[in-house]
Amino acid sequence: MNKGITGAASIKTSPHLVVPVLGVTQILAWGSSYYLPAVLAKPISIDTGWSLSWVVGGLSLGLLTAGLASPFIGRKIRQYGGRPILAVSAILLAVGLFSLSLASSLPIFLMAWLVIGLGMGAGLYDPAFSTLGHIYGEGARPMITSLTLFGGFASTACWPFSAFLVSELGWRGACATYALIHLGLCLPLYLFALPHGSARQNRTTNAAEATIEAVPVQQSTRSTFILLAATIMIGSTVSTVISVHLLTILQARDITLAAAVAFGTLVGPSQVGARFVEMLIGKYHHPIWTKLVSVSAVAVGLGLLWGGLPFVFLTLIFYGAGIGLESIARATLPLVLFGPDDYAPIMGKLARPSLMAQAAAPSVGALMIEYWGAHAALGIVVGVALFNVLLALALYARTRR
Repeated sequence: MNKGITGAASIKTSPHLVVPVLGVTQILAWGSSYYLPAVLAKPISIDTGWSLSWVVGGLSLGLLTAGLASPFIGRKIRQYGGRPILAVSAILLAVGLFSLSLASSLPIFLMAWLVIGLGMGAGLYDPAFSTLGHIYGEGARPMITSLTLFGGFASTACWPFSAFLVSELGWRGACATYALIHLGLCLPLYLFALPHGSARQNRTTNAAEATIEAVPVQQSTRSTFILLAATIMIGSTVSTVISVHLLTILQARDITLAAAVAFGTLVGPSQVGARFVEMLIGKYHHPIWTKLVSVSAVAVGLGLLWGGLPFVFLTLIFYGAGIGLESIARATLPLVLFGPDDYAPIMGKLARPSLMAQAAAPSVGALMIEYWGAHAALGIVVGVALFNVLLALALYARTRR
């Protein structure tokens, strides 16, 4: 008993270290996986002769793999804690990136993305959020918000770094460098800077408690879970389609490429700004309000863009703020609705449809633009975003009960 109390006390002194550690590793994990093809896809295609669609398709394959693995990973975080799972993610990402750097054929290249996908499933936002929830329980909410601030700088930090590595070492050298970073920096940080256990009081695991822990998703709040999963999945789909095709949509409005790129840069700072505001005021409201504001801001921003508002920068600020808040809501709302005990496996279950939708979204968006044009495709996305607002309102009604 004393040992458990001592362990808990030692963990309580570590939040100031845990969030920066997870923040740095999140930037590197996102930058070397999800954001990697944005810089490396074209050099890889030129060097190897593989079609650009197949090269970019590696990321879709990785996201699909991450989605399929997420429920299993969530259960393992509840069983063992996040520290060993995140450490495994660093190893998987390193192995996958080394394999990319050595890939001599397209099948090997795609197999490397399968390994990277497992690393993404074990090491991106959802496992990191689950780790905080496992350690600190409902007290993790402000730390989750702080962590999303770090994540907002992933592309800002890693795109220039990736471009530098490609120019100096080639795309293979860039992949190998990221692999070494995961082994030499991320893995030690996970192993030596994260707590071993949970700051919450240890509970006995008996059959009665196991039954209680199984209730939240299967029985008493199944409809709440389905609503939450649906709105998270739709939000991820909308943001992925827009992120991939934003420049095409803006250029369809007779905006030059240079101006479209300049407008696009507003999205990142808007995400970070909204998250910073939420960090300051989040403790004063239920996270369902964060969810409602996030989906509403996305719908308003995209709706104004589709409607031809001349102030394009304003539409993208709304949109950026909305997707910035969404990453907070998707992490904090399940923690409050379902509690910390089942948080990790529930996050894993929520991540599966979201990641699988993200895997398909770029291709779906491209097909809509090809067959109906950019303006009509944006109109469809706006309709989906408005439907997501209705789902969020239904979820709000459920939380009121």
